[in-house]
Order: sequence, then structure tokens, then C-alpha cells
Amino acid sequence: MINFNGGIMEKESTIFSCKNRAFKYGDALFETLKIKNSEINLLESHYFRLMASMRMLRMEIPMSFSLEFFQAEILKTVAENELTNARVRFTVYRNDGGLYKPDTNSISYVIEASELKIKVKENYEIELFKDFYIHSGLLSTLKTTNKITNVLASIFANENGYDNCILLNEKKQVVESINGNIFIVKDGVVKTPPISEGCVKGVMRKTLIDFFANTSKYQFEESAISSFDIQKADEVFITNAIIGIQPVQKYRKKEFTAVISNSILKELSNLI
Repeated sequence: MINFNGGIMEKESTIFSCKNRAFKYGDALFETLKIKNSEINLLESHYFRLMASMRMLRMEIPMSFSLEFFQAEILKTVAENELTNARVRFTVYRNDGGLYKPDTNSISYVIEASELKIKVKENYEIELFKDFYIHSGLLSTLKTTNKITNVLASIFANENGYDNCILLNEKKQVVESINGNIFIVKDGVVKTPPISEGCVKGVMRKTLIDFFANTSKYQFEESAISSFDIQKADEVFITNAIIGIQPVQKYRKKEFTAVISNSILKELSNLI
């Protein structure tokens, strides 16, 4: 079952016309949320990121779109699918009409829920994706449905037997992975690219940064990372809202440890 503008419908229901702006122009945003024991992980972070992104894209935010509404609609969809642990995608798109210039800034939303499947993979191997680049601009920090670079990188990874790829910007600096933000550890210092490099404002990224700001146990900095820094790192890990932290074991001929990554994962799991 899916939730379309508050109504519960069969997944096979037709809800889009050929005029749909998400289809025609990628004029849409989405949040991927983790539901555990019928509770939404990092609810407020997801909600406020979506609201900020909608404002940036000049979408009209309905008066009903409160935090409580957001939570209730998600949990209603999860319950209708008879799930207590779920992966949820909340997509918001500008309504039909217009060419590049929309006829309206009003929105519709679709909520999908599926069974939550989490497995931190061992022997996780990554590679650079160099065919296309992420632009280091503010729009790249939003979770829009325009993700063709990620799609092509996923095809490249699958064809070449990698678990994930590192995406670069036009300056050849590290941005993120296909499905999450990237962190490295070198000489005890944890680093991640700043937003100015074009990385998505990940909810788990924000959670980690807030965590580092409130502990003296780890040294942390946001700074530009090159592909050479990846090769010289002691540890590399990827973060997203579903899996939390995925340690990387291999990049080319370099093999990484996961001592600090696993320590952070344990503390973060207790915190969340």
C-alpha cells in the first residue's frame, strides 16, 4: 500500500500523468527514513531538512505540513503495510503544469514503505567513479530526484564488482559515495568533505557532526578530501539514514581497519 496525498492506495494504482513534473524535470525531493519498532529514527532532522529543501526550491508548503502531520502520515503508511520495521520513502513533487516555468508551486506527496533490510557488509570495496562529476553547488546538497550520476555510478560499480563508488566534483575532490556521505580517519582525526564540495546534507552526517561536537573522544574536521587522501587513510566509512555506518575494507590495493568506525557505530547506536 502507498500513501498518496493522505489516501491509502494499492501500490499498483496509477497516480501520475504524463505531465508529472518529477518525471519530466526531476522537480521533486525525497527523504528516506528508517522505522524501528514503529518509531521514526531521526524524525526531526528528516522533517526540517525536507522543509528547508522545499523552501529552497520555492515549493508551497501546505499549512498542514507540521512535524506531527509528517510523523502521522508516515506511521499510517507503515501500519497499512503491516510493518513495524520499515524503510520509508517520502517524495514531494511540484504539481502538474507548465514547461520549465511551472503553472503552480503547490505540491503533492507519495509515501512508500517496504520491509527494513539492514546488513553491514564485510569486505566492502569501493572505487572512484570518474565518468561524470557532481557540481559543487548548493543544489547538489539537496535530495532531489535528479540522481542520474548516482544511477550511472551504480551501474559502473555493479559491472565491475564494487560495492560502492566515490563521486567527485568538477575540482576532482571527493564529494560522497553513491548512497551516503563519506568519512575518512587518518592519524586519529575523522574528516568529511564540507557542504561546499557539493555533498548531500545527510541526516546521519548531521547526527555524526553533532555527536563529534559534544565529545572530546574524537578529533573531527570538515575539510576537502582528495582521492589520494582516501588511499592514505587508516579508515574509511560511509553513512546514511538506513544503515548508519558502513565501514570500507578495500580501495584499490589499500586495505583499511575499522577500529574507530566500529567504536563510533556502537556509540551512535546507543545514542539513537
